[in-house]
Amino acid sequence: MAGIKIEGLDKFYGDTQALFDISLDVADGEFVVFVGPSGCGKSTLLRCLAGLESVASGTIVLDGKDVTKAAPADRELAMVFQSYALYPHMTVRGNMEFGMKVNGFAPALQKERIAEAARILQLEDYLDRKPSQLSGGQRQRVAIGRAIVKNPKVFLFDEPLSNLDAKLRVQMRVELEALHKQLGATMIYVTHDQVEAMTMADKIVVLNAGRVEQVGNPMDLYHKPVSRFVAEFIGSPAMNVFSKDDTVQGLTLDSKAAYIGCRPEHLEVSVSDEGHMNATVRVKEQLGGESLLYLTTHSGTQLVARVDGDNDTENGAEIGLRIPDHRLHQFDADGRAI
Repeated sequence: MAGIKIEGLDKFYGDTQALFDISLDVADGEFVVFVGPSGCGKSTLLRCLAGLESVASGTIVLDGKDVTKAAPADRELAMVFQSYALYPHMTVRGNMEFGMKVNGFAPALQKERIAEAARILQLEDYLDRKPSQLSGGQRQRVAIGRAIVKNPKVFLFDEPLSNLDAKLRVQMRVELEALHKQLGATMIYVTHDQVEAMTMADKIVVLNAGRVEQVGNPMDLYHKPVSRFVAEFIGSPAMNVFSKDDTVQGLTLDSKAAYIGCRPEHLEVSVSDEGHMNATVRVKEQLGGESLLYLTTHSGTQLVARVDGDNDTENGAEIGLRIPDHRLHQFDADGRAI
């Protein structure tokens, strides 16, 4: 396995710049997730790493070797696509061995690697089936198996779970995490789903409009977002961010603060007129172990509070809200954290 070093990467589509001065280090064996909204450049960056897109400037170094202009086949990377990209007329075995045949692997080595990948991914009973005879999760495992047999230095995943239903996504997410630990592999994973990013990543790279907004481990991004964008993107439900002028009393704010924020689970619910602001419960979602209170302040701002599932606050109730000092986030007029 190997690390990757990206320095000063720029990418254009005609006159439109898609990536702006991307610099990033991925350590050997790390699981790094690129996350951000649609159109932020995360898949473009992954395709540049894979050699499927050329770059205007900057360098990509893999395991100490400059591969910026190398062909995809010479980068010792394996990519797993959202669409699986399996050959429908071939069996599982055929799909997994195809790349090795093209690259002249010895038949004995092909057999050995397929057997090992099938064991790891629990595909031994499906090697002679065709993709049409498999479930979505099984097809995705075949696509991953096809990558494993290449014994790449880095695995690249482009939104590999987005075609699966919710339950299967959770299952495959756990399987991918286990696979990473088993292989000790360097993996770069693209998703727009910040829950996937939070649960899977050693390191998250948040992209916004072609730029790196923040890099860090999941809990650093959660508790110390550098911008309003990261604060509202990481976390589900998102952080509450609102104007400092929104009928908030008793908070000590920085003179540069234009917006303040607090995560739903950190809002403390009390009786009306006890706290920093009052709000009305618009909707209460009971989820079992917890409930979400969708609130409207007296100035019309929409907030969400996460409370214990046994909380007896009802729809329409007037409540008070308090923001603990150590849970308060402040942002300036440009959305940068203070």
